[in-house]
Amino acid sequence: LAAVDPRVLALAAQVTESREQDIPLLLLKLKGILNSASLGSEESKKIKQDIYDYDLTQYCMLVLRQDHSQLRGGWATAAQLAEILSHCCVGLEVKEDPEEFYKKFLPSAIDNLLFLGRRLQARFIRTIKDEEKQDFLHWFQTVTDAICWLFGGHIQLAACVLQNDHFLQLLITDDVETAVMMMSVLHNILRVNSSVLLQVDEETLHSVLDELVYKLSSTTNPVIGNAATKLLLLVAKFCKQLVKLLPARYKGLEGLLSKQWTGKGFDRDLSQLLDLLYLEQSNGKGEVQRQHQAACIIQATWRGFQTRKRLKKLPQAVTTLQRSFRAKREQELQHLKKQKEDEALKLQMQLQRQRAMRLFHERQLALLEIIHASQVNKYMEEVEGKSALTIQRFWRGYRARRNFHQQRQFLKEYKAAVVIQRAACKFLEKQRRRRPLSPWKDPKGLTDEQRLALQQKVDDYIKLHPASQMSEEMSKELHMQAQEKLAQFLLRSRLDQRAAQRRETLLAQVNTDVELLMNAPGLAETTGKDLDVFMSRSIPVATKARQSHNTMLKYTHWPWWKKLGDEFVEDDVIPDDALNAELGTLFIGGRK
Repeated sequence: LAAVDPRVLALAAQVTESREQDIPLLLLKLKGILNSASLGSEESKKIKQDIYDYDLTQYCMLVLRQDHSQLRGGWATAAQLAEILSHCCVGLEVKEDPEEFYKKFLPSAIDNLLFLGRRLQARFIRTIKDEEKQDFLHWFQTVTDAICWLFGGHIQLAACVLQNDHFLQLLITDDVETAVMMMSVLHNILRVNSSVLLQVDEETLHSVLDELVYKLSSTTNPVIGNAATKLLLLVAKFCKQLVKLLPARYKGLEGLLSKQWTGKGFDRDLSQLLDLLYLEQSNGKGEVQRQHQAACIIQATWRGFQTRKRLKKLPQAVTTLQRSFRAKREQELQHLKKQKEDEALKLQMQLQRQRAMRLFHERQLALLEIIHASQVNKYMEEVEGKSALTIQRFWRGYRARRNFHQQRQFLKEYKAAVVIQRAACKFLEKQRRRRPLSPWKDPKGLTDEQRLALQQKVDDYIKLHPASQMSEEMSKELHMQAQEKLAQFLLRSRLDQRAAQRRETLLAQVNTDVELLMNAPGLAETTGKDLDVFMSRSIPVATKARQSHNTMLKYTHWPWWKKLGDEFVEDDVIPDDALNAELGTLFIGGRK
C-alpha cells in the first residue's frame, strides 16, 4: 500500500481538533493540495482517494449547508469549497463500498450544491449595492460551474440534478442573470446526457418545459429568448419523442415564436425550431383534421339536443323563477315590516320610560315642597324602606321561580316514581291474594340413628381439639394484672390532661401579654391606668369582651343590602368569619 500524503494527514488532524467555525478556512488548503498534481495523473487520483478516505470531502459537503454569513470567510469561502468538492469527486475511483459513494454521497453533494446556489441567488436578488451584487453573481457562477463539472464527470448525476426540487426553484426566477446561468446548466446537462429528459418522470419534464415556454411568452429580453430557444431546439433535436409533445401541449407556440422573437439576433436557431415544429404539425395534420371534423359533428349534435331540452323546460323554469322571486320579495317585505314594528315598539317604550321618570321626579319635587324640612329625612327613609321591600319582593319572586324551574323535573320524576310504586304495590297485593295458603307442616325431626351419628362426630371433634384449661388462681392473678394496668393508664391520662390544660392556659396568657405589649404606649406617655392594665388582668378581659359585644351589636344592626350576600343564611345565624375577625384575640380568664 502506498503511503498517505502527509499534507492530507496533517490537514485531517487539524480539522478534527479545530472548532466548527474554523473548519471552512482550513478546508481551503485542499485547493493547493489538488493543484500540486497534474489533472488526470496517478498522483492526483491518489490525493483524491486519500482526501475521501479521511472524510475531508464529507466535511466539504456538510459545510455547504451552513449559513456562511455568520462564519469567517463568508460566502466566498462557500463558493471555493463547492469548487473543491466537485474537483475532489471527479476522477475519483472508489474501490471500497462504491455503492455508498455513487448512490448516497454524490446525490447528497448535488443537493447541497444546489441548496447553496439557492441561498446565493436569493441574496443576489435582495442585495442593493452594485459591488455586493457582482460578488454574489460571481460566487453563483462558481457554484454552477462546480455543478456542471461534477455531473460532467459522473453522467448519471444529470437526471439527479433535473429531479431535484432546488434546481426547479433556481430555474423558476425572474432575474435575468441567474436565469441565463441556470439555462446554461440545463444546456450542459442535455449535451452531457441527451436522453436525460426521457429518464426523468413526466411531472419533472413538464415543469422544465413549462418554465422554458413561460420565459418565451412573458419576457422580451433577447438574452432570455435566445437561451430558451436554444434549449427547445436542443430538446427537439435530441429527443424526437418530445417534438410531438411541444405543439400538442403548447397551442400557439409556433405563432408566438414567429411573431415575438423574429429579428432578435438568433433567427438561425429560431428558424430551425420552427421548421421542426411545422414538420411535425404537417405530418399529423390529416389526423388532426379528421378528429376536428368528428369533434364538430359531436358538438353540433350535443348542442342541438341541449337546445331542444332547454326549450321544453323553459315555461317551467319561468314559472319557478317567478315563484321564487315573489317568495323572496314577500320575505323581504315581512322582514322590513317586523323591523319597523320593533323600532316603533322600542321608541314607544323609551318614551313611556322617560315620561314615567319625569312624572316620578315631578311628584318627588312636589312632595319635597309640601313636606317640612325636619320630615324630609324621615320621608326619605320611608321611601328607601319601600324601595327595599320592592327589591326584596322581586328578588324573592325571581328566586322562587328559579328554584321551581330547577325542581320541576325532579318533582315530575318523583311523581312518576310514586305512580310506578303505587302500581307495583297494587300488582303485588293482587298476586298475594290470588296465591293459595299452603297448610302448615311441622319440621322433620331427627331419628335415633341420626342423633347417635351426630353425637359421635361432636365427641370425636372434642377429642381432636381439647380446650385449654386455666385454674382459678391463674384467673385471679390475670384479673389483678389487668386492673393494675387500667389504673395506671387512667392516672397517667388524667395527669396528661392537666398538663395540657396548663400549657393552653400559659399559652393564652402569653398571647394576652404580647398583645398588651404591642398596643402599649411608649415610656414617655405611660400613665397610671396603663400600669393597672399590666397589673390586673380583669381590665383587658373586660375591654375585649366589650369590643366583641359591640361587634355583635353592629352586625345585628347591619342594613338589609349587606345581608344579601348568601341567600341561604338564616336571619339569626352570624357568619363565623365575621365573629372570628373580632373574637380571635379575646381571652377570658387567661384562656383563649
